[in-house]
Amino acid sequence: MAGITRREMLQRAVILAGSGILCGRPYAWAARDPEVGGSRKRLIVIFLRGAVDGLSMVVPYGDPRYYGARPTIALPRPGSEGGVLALDGHFGLHPALASLLPLWRDGTLAFVHACGSPDPSRSHFDAQDYMESGTPGIKTTPDGWMNRLLALLPGARTATAAVSVGPTVPRILSGRRPVTNLSLGPRAAHPLPLDRPRVASAFDRLYQGTDPLSQAYRQGRAAHQHFAAELTDEMQAADNGAPSPVGFGNEATQLARLLVRDTTIRLVFLALSGWDTHVNQGVSDGYLANHLRPLGEGIKNLVDGLGAAYADTVIVLVSEFGRTVRENGNAGTDHGHGNVLWVLGGNIRGRAVYGRWPGLADAALYQERDLAVTTDFREVIAVILRSHLGLDPRQVEAVFPHAPTPAESLQRLVRV
Repeated sequence: MAGITRREMLQRAVILAGSGILCGRPYAWAARDPEVGGSRKRLIVIFLRGAVDGLSMVVPYGDPRYYGARPTIALPRPGSEGGVLALDGHFGLHPALASLLPLWRDGTLAFVHACGSPDPSRSHFDAQDYMESGTPGIKTTPDGWMNRLLALLPGARTATAAVSVGPTVPRILSGRRPVTNLSLGPRAAHPLPLDRPRVASAFDRLYQGTDPLSQAYRQGRAAHQHFAAELTDEMQAADNGAPSPVGFGNEATQLARLLVRDTTIRLVFLALSGWDTHVNQGVSDGYLANHLRPLGEGIKNLVDGLGAAYADTVIVLVSEFGRTVRENGNAGTDHGHGNVLWVLGGNIRGRAVYGRWPGLADAALYQERDLAVTTDFREVIAVILRSHLGLDPRQVEAVFPHAPTPAESLQRLVRV
């Protein structure tokens, strides 16, 4: 690399970053010998950034304190106009999530209520960072828990084993193991700077050596070409010449088709925003409902698109923290603590709301304002890592160091 100026290095970094093939560390794409075979078990994590109101998604209509705390935004009881969809006699689903009822009824959708991070932060940035690092309260953790998990999965040695849907590598996938960034929607297969023949030829000549950076470049380039080709074929078949609509529902369908076609993908992460409902949250209709409806439809599209592969897939939806039990003066809710975590999959023992419900009485609230956290989110994921992905206790500890042992009530969440 002698003789290369800092300006030239920055220019190369910009082009490489634009290719969508970089990971969190400079040498993360160093070539490795791929393992043959391995499990087809998958984990998809969907992060609802902004702190979604879990008390409006999975509504504790059986708790009388709920209606007293939310005089204008509480959702009506089942059977009322705009009422929640009864799940188990105590909890109900927001009516905008009606598309998920078939998954609840077939027993592959479960919820864990009063779940979240034990860290008390109400900062979106800090809470998301802790949840993605898997070490709440510790800011010095260098990598994300999904990257640590990737290092432990047999048969996950290629650059296509972990996919982040979006323009940058998120905290949860940052680390030593290679991951691939992927865009979905109308621009999924659009050419990038590195796809231009002259640019590609120049970089191919520059990085033709055996040094780690050259190997990293070639592996990343191959991963990008691999996904671009598959997405082009899929989009042509699915669109039939028509433009694709923008939205999570379409992207979820596209992701499902990619996962069915490419069995090397083991881990997927994507994030959806727009859940910070301080003002005019709405009830059965309104701002929150308008976000929940496409979320539910997108999840249903993802499950339907996976088809038989759903049996080997677990999908987790999580948010950094919940929202206040009491509504605020702007018909919204503020940053809270406990929330609800979703778990879906062919081997999930669903049709159940897991976790210990602490209730909404004043004495039971966290800091006298929030739903308490009675289940650490790491407990839920630890059960998935062990029962679904086959990790042993030592490996689970490597993913979530010093995390609490999963509660006995969670042990049946995943069929073994």
